[in-house]
Amino acid sequence: MNQLDFKGRTAAVTGGAMGIGLAVAQRLAASGARVALWDRDEQALAAAKATLPDDTRAFALDVTDAATVARVAQATAAALGAVDVLVCSAGITGPNVPLADYPVDDWKRVFDVNVHGVFLCNRAVVPLMKAKDYGRIVNIASVAGKEGNPNASAYSASKAAVIGLTKSLGKELARTGIRVNCVTPAAVRTAIFDQMTQQHIDFMLSKIPLGRFGTVDEIAALVCWLASEDCSFSTGAVFDLSGGRAPRRPFAPPFRGEGADRRRAAPEHSLAPRSGAERGRRACSAPPERPARASAGAPCKGGSG
Repeated sequence: MNQLDFKGRTAAVTGGAMGIGLAVAQRLAASGARVALWDRDEQALAAAKATLPDDTRAFALDVTDAATVARVAQATAAALGAVDVLVCSAGITGPNVPLADYPVDDWKRVFDVNVHGVFLCNRAVVPLMKAKDYGRIVNIASVAGKEGNPNASAYSASKAAVIGLTKSLGKELARTGIRVNCVTPAAVRTAIFDQMTQQHIDFMLSKIPLGRFGTVDEIAALVCWLASEDCSFSTGAVFDLSGGRAPRRPFAPPFRGEGADRRRAAPEHSLAPRSGAERGRRACSAPPERPARASAGAPCKGGSG
């Protein structure tokens, strides 16, 4: 395991009792951080804490309960001296059914955990980080939030919301010492697979060019770098961990003919002859990154003199 320098730093990890959250907590602790695990499963919390150093703290909480999240954030800061890092890993998938059949209560529950939980935890630690003008927040989204998985509308939409929240908060805090980023993994085989149908699991695997699922340690490696002091010039960003599945731009239009310049096919209206006035207007225009320079004696009309 490659280690980063987290000596003297503290971290809170939601969903820290298992899966990606636990892998992140273990890597942070191995790199010198003092860690607090936040999770609703008290039995799993106890088991996870036993795998970590003695100074690890464990807090049972429901991330959808605003009052509890605020209280635990304050308790974590009091116990560890600060909350330098927050990793939001708690999440659920919801059922795999078409949107028209999606149970309303399940939809709300997915958004409560995946979106409102991230919001509440981010909201609770930002004042603590602002007080020290330092912090790193890493939210766990999903490649489904970029692409949208069929029969997983709530999960896909909730992870898209996490991406949007991360970008917004990153910009809000850009002039401070706090950095906010998120990662978008493809499927990683954890206990969350128990919430999915085998058909959906097979679909997700078929979309990964590497031909395998990610591992929790692979996700933790990137998350911990984003949580480190080394990540100083990136905020409001989305980091892909999808085994090559990352959404691509649409293919460019095909080339037309075999001409030496191999021009791309253009819309029919752009191929029509242009009037002298239109050609003049185009000659005076330039891409935004390269301002036009009018030739002597032929200034572009409408420009500043």
